[in-house]
Amino acid sequence: MKSFRADYVFPIYADPIKNGIVTVDDDGKIVAVTDSQVAASKYGPVEVLRGVICPGFVNAHCHLELSHLKDKIPAKGGLIDFIKNVQQIRAGSDAEILEAARKADREMYDNGIVAVGDICNSNISIAVKADSKLYYHSFVETFSFQPDKAQQAFDKALALLNEFKPAPASITPHAPYSVSKELFRLIKRYCETGNNLISIHNQESDEENKFFRYRLGAFIDLYKHFGIDISHFKSQARNSLQSIIPLLTDNQDILLVHNTCTNLKDIYFIKRFDRRIHFCFCPGANLYIENKLPKIELFMDQGFNITLGTDSLASNTKLCILNEMRLIQEKFPAINTGTLLEWATVNGAKFLGIADEKGTIEAGKTPGLNLLTGLDGLRITPDTKVRRLV
Repeated sequence: MKSFRADYVFPIYADPIKNGIVTVDDDGKIVAVTDSQVAASKYGPVEVLRGVICPGFVNAHCHLELSHLKDKIPAKGGLIDFIKNVQQIRAGSDAEILEAARKADREMYDNGIVAVGDICNSNISIAVKADSKLYYHSFVETFSFQPDKAQQAFDKALALLNEFKPAPASITPHAPYSVSKELFRLIKRYCETGNNLISIHNQESDEENKFFRYRLGAFIDLYKHFGIDISHFKSQARNSLQSIIPLLTDNQDILLVHNTCTNLKDIYFIKRFDRRIHFCFCPGANLYIENKLPKIELFMDQGFNITLGTDSLASNTKLCILNEMRLIQEKFPAINTGTLLEWATVNGAKFLGIADEKGTIEAGKTPGLNLLTGLDGLRITPDTKVRRLV
């Protein structure tokens, strides 16, 4: 067994423990959490550390298969150009994509991440995940904005989903602007048949809302660029989120990712519907793509489960949840480290359905242990680093 003592232990489910001691067995299972040196000493020597011990991080939103696009897409060009660039250059050899995905998987492990919600458009990441030390839930993404191609798109996603099983996986819509009402209905019907977590990109750009409200803006040019017929689409004076919430299942947990342009009216709109909504913020990607952050303070104290993600290396400089917390605390200094750690650990575990094992430091669980150093009191600074202990 190993015992670690730190200035503070954040078990997450309870208040921080000053001079806390965590004991784990050889398999990483939590044996005891205490502030008593005498109680911990019965398990053997105690390693004394400076900093904060917290559970392993949960990356609620990632695109492992895009890791080979690191540094290949210009930053701050906006969502429309980003989508065009990804589609133009995402192709690569299997060897290149696999090597980059393996490297990204190791990067996440080294950065204290223990579980990942990963978006997939192909089967290329299956082998990486099978060899990984991380827990993965694979979200098999489906998209077609043309109603007559909805069944074809859904059947293709279902076939890919079966390649990922029996590992944790589900079918999910990509985004409001890329999924027709007909395809949304097929996904909703499938969600009635069993467990099928949903993770959908939401309101990453003002242009998305402009298209849904007025059938205007840069998305018109995007559809022309890809040769997509949108003659069927009629604007309804509602933005994208308000247009799709009624089309989503009330039988599954739903993660709305990015939320860069989501406002208070949208939050109140969601509350009118019986949907199991969670939110995910990826500030590193928001700044990389749109150079804009969500109004995160609007989401707090609204009763929603808030999680954190990194997005992909196509849209971020690193796969590091600590860095996402740092960005949020820099821009929203009223949000304390304890709250950010909840978002980074147990909230992601709750969404992925693994909170019985991950997310909190409790006896019998295997959450992983991270040591945070270089804090200013208990605040994250540019010098704060994460080291994986278990």
